[in-house]
Amino acid sequence: MNYVPFGRTGLKISPLCLGCLNFGPTTGESESVAVIGRAVELGINVLDVADVYGGGDNERVVGRALRELGCRERMIVATKFTGRVADADPAAAHPADPNAEGASRHHIMRACEASLRRLGTGHIDLYQLHSPRYDVAADETLRALDDLVRAGKIRYAGSCNDPAWKLAAAIHTAERSGAARLVSEQPPYSLLDRAVERELLPAAQSYDVAVIPWGPLANGMLTGKYRRGSGAPAGTRFADRGQTDHFTDAAYRVVDVVADLAAARGCTASQLALAWCRRHPAVTSVIIGPRDRAQLEDNVASLRMELSTDELATLDRAAPPGSSAVPYYLKASEAWQPQRLR
Repeated sequence: MNYVPFGRTGLKISPLCLGCLNFGPTTGESESVAVIGRAVELGINVLDVADVYGGGDNERVVGRALRELGCRERMIVATKFTGRVADADPAAAHPADPNAEGASRHHIMRACEASLRRLGTGHIDLYQLHSPRYDVAADETLRALDDLVRAGKIRYAGSCNDPAWKLAAAIHTAERSGAARLVSEQPPYSLLDRAVERELLPAAQSYDVAVIPWGPLANGMLTGKYRRGSGAPAGTRFADRGQTDHFTDAAYRVVDVVADLAAARGCTASQLALAWCRRHPAVTSVIIGPRDRAQLEDNVASLRMELSTDELATLDRAAPPGSSAVPYYLKASEAWQPQRLR
């Protein structure tokens, strides 16, 4: 495993990050612990979770794995807040409580304590805003996160799904107020949505912010399991959700090219898509989300791949730089836009 710098922090992290979304809700607890254990053996040292995944079960499963494997001190545990979690505090999570979610100091402090309890740890290495919020001033959120850093409850703070202007504004606000800076950004990035290449990735490079993309396989669309005219196979994420917005000509054009290049190269479509995502100089570590050990092994094998100039050019023709066949980034970054401060 060739470890890479995590932005300006001095940390060294693996170029793949284990996304734990499936652990608990989809993958059983014992298998989840086994997958995490194998990831640790392979050299992955970042686990990405969130308080809302599985209603808190996700963090509990990861906490159990860290205890059983005895690897807490060498792992970077990243979790997220802003959502409403039923078990965080029964009173606070009541639907009538408007302060049981968001990016206010009130919610951040309570959410952090709840995540620490579920993870069974004394600190969170990377604490991230799960979604952009426009209903609270940036300095309010950053000051609260800074207090958690100073108290030793978190080591670093990051954001997810931010538009470039919001990331830049947060960094300047932190500098003016003396608060700890956001050190990372977690955007969606794949061959089906290259929109972050227009502004976000250049901004992250300019401010030395680590980028840890989610969705590099576009919810499985780029694995090759979804082919033109076949719909969603039973048991897949799209079938379970009744989701069809990916099944467009624009998306299938990209999927077909990825599948053809992978076949010619003798690798899986997943490996090729991950190698493509990892190749951008702004990208620090790519989040993978395996359901089992077989998928984990397949994903990690992508680290041995480097795409040729011809392969990259072929992919650029199918999915032009900055283009979006499925607008993950637009949906994620603007989801809370109606709540903008006035």
